[in-house]
Amino acid sequence: MKANGLQVDALQEAGVDAYDLLIAVTDSDETNIVICSLAKKLGCSKAIARIRDPEYARHREFIKSALEIDYIINPELATAKEIIRYLLKSYSFYSGDFAEGRILMADFNASNLPGFSGKKIMELENIEDLLIAAISRNGEIIIPYGSTLIMEDDVIYIIGKRDSIDHLAQRSKTSLLIKNIKKVMILGGGKVGYYLAEKLTEQGISVKVIEKDRERCQYLSEHLKNGLVICGDGTDIDLLMDEDISSMDAFIGVTGYDEENLLMTLMAKQSGVKKAIAKVSKSSYVNIIENLGVDIALSPIDITVGDILKFIRGGRVLSVSLLLGGQAEVTEILADSNMPVVGKPIAELGLPKGIIIGAIYHEGKVIIPNGSSIIYPSDRFVVFCLSSEIHVLETFFKPAKGGFFSELRSRSKGFGKSLNS
Repeated sequence: MKANGLQVDALQEAGVDAYDLLIAVTDSDETNIVICSLAKKLGCSKAIARIRDPEYARHREFIKSALEIDYIINPELATAKEIIRYLLKSYSFYSGDFAEGRILMADFNASNLPGFSGKKIMELENIEDLLIAAISRNGEIIIPYGSTLIMEDDVIYIIGKRDSIDHLAQRSKTSLLIKNIKKVMILGGGKVGYYLAEKLTEQGISVKVIEKDRERCQYLSEHLKNGLVICGDGTDIDLLMDEDISSMDAFIGVTGYDEENLLMTLMAKQSGVKKAIAKVSKSSYVNIIENLGVDIALSPIDITVGDILKFIRGGRVLSVSLLLGGQAEVTEILADSNMPVVGKPIAELGLPKGIIIGAIYHEGKVIIPNGSSIIYPSDRFVVFCLSSEIHVLETFFKPAKGGFFSELRSRSKGFGKSLNS
């Protein structure tokens, strides 16, 4: 529908009052704010606005309250926070943590784990309290059986107790423990680079930001209380050497160009930087990154979608993470007594192959479940699900009377219309 989303008549013609959710993602923060406010006044159940300006970000709670906006997404801020979360964790292979850090999910290159390549999963030794939830092979996620043969180039996603992941890391051939991040170089001084520098310097970390646009450099210099802003071309190897890139604990590429971010993070790794992180928007790049040598590639799209899904699915969903360009989701859920999965042995649930309950946190204990394990009310549990099975996941884990997964589908009228202004 081609119309002006700022016009009340256009919103009424679109039947905005019949929708469960409106998401405003125009290029203008102000436009998004007004559209969401109008939609709520006209009867739309919930409204999400994309707001990217740092000035608005500082007052997001006031904006939400004053204008009745239910949720604000800031892709750049969310990406910066996710990068910092990865950066300051102990593992360069870290994929996520759950139950306040008691449960970890990590991805390992099979070639770095002695005794893994060339063996079937059922033949592996010393993997107590661990579950191989998935394998990434040639950029595609597969759910393994006990009979699945692990190949040398596989990337293995493992869920387990923190201590067990620690023990597995110690067996790895590569030095994966990264500690004491003190010096960070950021390539790109856009919104993500600004948020990164601001948050890292607040934690006492020395930061250098390299940005080639002079006006942007002026802005960064005026708004960053700490940190050094270098005005220059971040692809200039001589410049990076002059700024002592080899002494950095981490290098983060967050320009607007995926190729530039990947190329320069690879160069940073070759220069001896311990941790190299790239921001990429193309899902095809995320799928192949594991073979390039970059520690982590993060997609703002995946991060933002995860944020939206968490909001949509309600309070029982504690976190949502997307893997490999959205091929799979890892979700932490707080069990409700009305959920069909509660109170039954897992073997009796009839879960499809693409859905795995990877861990349960019950009464202060981490359980790596088997077929006889039972989820009880108030347990926290981690679910690994292929994107192709999301619709099935909803039927198993939504409360019997509707809830977080059914929230957008509870009304039959109006779903999925796009209003182009």
